[in-house]
Amino acid sequence: MDKFMPPTQSPTASISSVASNGASLDFNVIVILAAMLCALVCALGLNSMLKCVVRGTHRALTQPVEWVASFNSGLQKKDMVALPTSTYASSTLSGLPTSTSNCAICLVDFSDGDRIRVLPKCNHHFHVACIDTWLLSHSSCPTCRHQLKYNDSQEPVEIVTAT
Repeated sequence: MDKFMPPTQSPTASISSVASNGASLDFNVIVILAAMLCALVCALGLNSMLKCVVRGTHRALTQPVEWVASFNSGLQKKDMVALPTSTYASSTLSGLPTSTSNCAICLVDFSDGDRIRVLPKCNHHFHVACIDTWLLSHSSCPTCRHQLKYNDSQEPVEIVTAT
């Protein structure tokens, strides 16, 4: 007769059910708030990083280009012509033993009687036509990158006249 009676719930069971739903609700709110806080911190960090990149890019585009252009812009013709020249001889090079027997620019071997230009300080030697073309657009030795002239704030390298 009473076979199909619905089960009865005790009053304590319904309270525990509500309590567990409340605890899961509190946990969900905490997780959402933590995620929003992390998103805010990431957004602020990204904003700061982008500001730094934009500031650095602006500086890189304005300052170093001017410095490089003035620092390695090439020699003036009068300074280039003042560099010493000599005639190549296979045994010695103006009293100095030869360490290389070719021009580092055109890679052609020097032959007796070739006009060569010797750079001061580093004593590297090149064909006159090769090094003159190089020095019109660069102010450094093509082999060792030793500067032959400096920017206006430094003293220029003394130019040794040919003998």
